[in-house]
Amino acid sequence: MPNLSTATARRTGRCLCAAVRFEVTGEPLWVAHCHCESCRRATGAPMATYAGFRPANVAWSGTPRTLYASSPGVQRGFCRDCGSPMSFAGEKWPDEVHLFVASFEDPASLRPTLHVHAGEQLAWLRLADGLPRYFTTPREGPPLRGEAP
Repeated sequence: MPNLSTATARRTGRCLCAAVRFEVTGEPLWVAHCHCESCRRATGAPMATYAGFRPANVAWSGTPRTLYASSPGVQRGFCRDCGSPMSFAGEKWPDEVHLFVASFEDPASLRPTLHVHAGEQLAWLRLADGLPRYFTTPREGPPLRGEAP
């Protein structure tokens, strides 16, 4: 992949049925695996992998996302036609939108750098990726030492 500058980097993504599409400009603020129960339930998977972007750097097209208030201060976006989860936005991160890495056309170009909410990680899930794991988030404490809970 060519080395794109932050100003020119563009990535696209879509839902399963391609009704909801997006384009992002610039590099993500971060890329992380989330192990919280809410993300697991929203995706039906043992963890979710997100890339965080400024809302101004995300352009939506096609069918508008349906937004669901999954908990106080949180909105999750999904495709009303195929059900694909598309986005997460929360009051804790007022100037960010979190997009599911798997919905990008080139998800391999977005490498995770950490695990968040490892305190809620499923006991049978073991990943030897060497990435730092946080009990909640980096804002709320240092990385865990040793094996994740």
